[in-house]
Amino acid sequence: MLFVFAIALHVLAVVHWIGGVALVTTVILPAARRMDTAEDRLRIFDLVESRFAPQARISVLVVGITGFYMLNHLDLWMAMLTPMGWWLDSMVILWTIFALMLFIVEPFFLHFWFIRAVHTHPEAAFRRMELLHWVLLILSLLTIGAAVAGTNGLSLS
Repeated sequence: MLFVFAIALHVLAVVHWIGGVALVTTVILPAARRMDTAEDRLRIFDLVESRFAPQARISVLVVGITGFYMLNHLDLWMAMLTPMGWWLDSMVILWTIFALMLFIVEPFFLHFWFIRAVHTHPEAAFRRMELLHWVLLILSLLTIGAAVAGTNGLSLS
């Protein structure tokens, strides 16, 4: 029963996390880019980011905890070292990228760089931020596809 709960919680947290990335990437950033001033763009981005980042951090933590539990429960650690475990590796790599971004890079470096860059080169700053979000979203969608394919038997061997 606990395992089924972990799967459900894992999927719900992934939907929240990657769905939020999709919303920011495909709706919020393009809308912000169309605003008249750099200050308006930064204000809307900060408004959304300050609300979503804490939620994303919680979702990423939940995904990490439930993912670790499921790997341990199913004893899939060694499978990650085989071609059949390619999809597990992709999930762990994506999770690691986001965990680093949300807990280290963004709060300690990226946030300050972005604010400074918006005041000096606003167009370039927003283009870079959009590009970063597009790369992360595409990697996320590919990873979700890989997880679905892998759990349903697709092997790279």
